[in-house]
Amino acid sequence: MKLDTTLYFVTDSTNWEEEAFLSVVDKACAGGATIVQLREKNRTGREYLDLAIKTKAVTDKYGIPLIIDDRADIALAADAAGVHVGQSDLPVYAARKIMGKEKIVGATAKTVEQALEAQRQGADYLGVGAMYPTTTKVITVLTKPETLRAICAAVDIKVNAIGGLNKDNLEIIKGIPVDGICAVSAIMKADDPLEAAKQLKSAFIELNR
Repeated sequence: MKLDTTLYFVTDSTNWEEEAFLSVVDKACAGGATIVQLREKNRTGREYLDLAIKTKAVTDKYGIPLIIDDRADIALAADAAGVHVGQSDLPVYAARKIMGKEKIVGATAKTVEQALEAQRQGADYLGVGAMYPTTTKVITVLTKPETLRAICAAVDIKVNAIGGLNKDNLEIIKGIPVDGICAVSAIMKADDPLEAAKQLKSAFIELNR
């Protein structure tokens, strides 16, 4: 499965009934999401795995890789495409050791040093941000566009911008050679997730012409 991070959809199931949540994932995939990350901070391992299996059934329908946030064990048990680790999670080398060579390992990086270290340890892609304040985390540490540009120049792996991005504010990354954008609220909170995904992907592609 080729790694295409053009539109990287990160889920947030907070306050969603399961069926409605899976419907949003389905619509995001139909709208053009190229990769999906299931991010669950407050579920038990058993609950996380159950939702991962159900979410993978949706992403499989579209041939889109499913990434599990934080939990390499859940990723393996659900046969997901890979795992994403943050700076306070498992180190990349450990995630790679658990997942094996064929799976995807993504990492969060906020500095050039972190980016280079993640690449050295075997990461396939980086999520860099937040570019704008977000509603998904209590504390948001903003990343300057210059830092994002420097990270893109420093590594050979894919780099995605994340944090508060929507179809109307992508100018902040204009001219920076990122491989894609990550979106949470822009899709999860949209009245029409399918159309939101479509417009966001289109806006990013247009920005990079």
